[in-house]
Amino acid sequence: MQKAKMLVSASMMLGLIGAVGTASADDRFSSPFGPDDQIGAANYLTSEVTLAASKLISEGKVYSLGMEVSRDTPAFAPRGVAVTVFSPGQSGNKTIGSNAGTYNDDMFTGWLGVGTQIDGLGHLGDHHTYYNNNHAEDMVAATGLTRLGIEHVPPMATRGVLLDVAAIKGTDRLEGGYVITLEDILAAQKAAGTEIRKGDVALIHTGWLDLVGKDNELYGTTEPGLGLEAAEWLANQGVVAVGADTWGLEAVPHEDPSAFFPVHVKLLAENGVYILENIVTRDLAADRAHEFLFVLGQAKLKGAVQMIINPVAIR
Repeated sequence: MQKAKMLVSASMMLGLIGAVGTASADDRFSSPFGPDDQIGAANYLTSEVTLAASKLISEGKVYSLGMEVSRDTPAFAPRGVAVTVFSPGQSGNKTIGSNAGTYNDDMFTGWLGVGTQIDGLGHLGDHHTYYNNNHAEDMVAATGLTRLGIEHVPPMATRGVLLDVAAIKGTDRLEGGYVITLEDILAAQKAAGTEIRKGDVALIHTGWLDLVGKDNELYGTTEPGLGLEAAEWLANQGVVAVGADTWGLEAVPHEDPSAFFPVHVKLLAENGVYILENIVTRDLAADRAHEFLFVLGQAKLKGAVQMIINPVAIR
């Protein structure tokens, strides 16, 4: 399977996961929603927020925000996926039953962090401490997370806002390694004629996803993305999730090249804000659709860290 070369090696990730951490409480990771909270910023998804977002629909146009996923989809190494199709008991052109029925089944083999995906709150931490002071020794098992699993994420039906950073920079695609600053976010917000509010999903358009299938090596070696200041500002506005048309949301290399996905830690572990990666934003950007109803209902695979998704936008 074709795989993109990623700047941060899988061995580094596995080494960090295998390191021994200190299980101590850290105020940075404490939830404002109480010690039993497992959904973080999704607590902002109230019926009032959803009802208000539904009123943004004026045309009834639906956008698929998920990319097609296959064996050839570039992904963070060593991730990959494969679908194998079977026709059980039907070799030699056999049929089943008096009506000569036939059927196909499929088996999925692979990683759940490929293509368009949601990162759950148990994905990135600091010293093996995750959102709401959940420690790896208490929740990470080979058979699945016992806390912060993807099954806890409630369905999202809320206001989505597109921040077209590529447009405000006067380009179709930002350069790899470009750090999206707070000034960029504020300028894109102003260009959209709106403002980020509590309960929103903020999507960033960079143009980077257009490289898939054209230059997978460049796509996976670097990327433009959020800097820490911009990420913290978005979290402070009360967003539920931040997404982009990139494989890792944050700039690679980051402002501090020695840091391991610090924006992930800032959003997931410190603020309980979900991360959406490889979001197909090009059609929204082309239509200048800056506000819309964002809808996501991921598969509730118990104990999963992340999940392949196909969210939709409706305007």
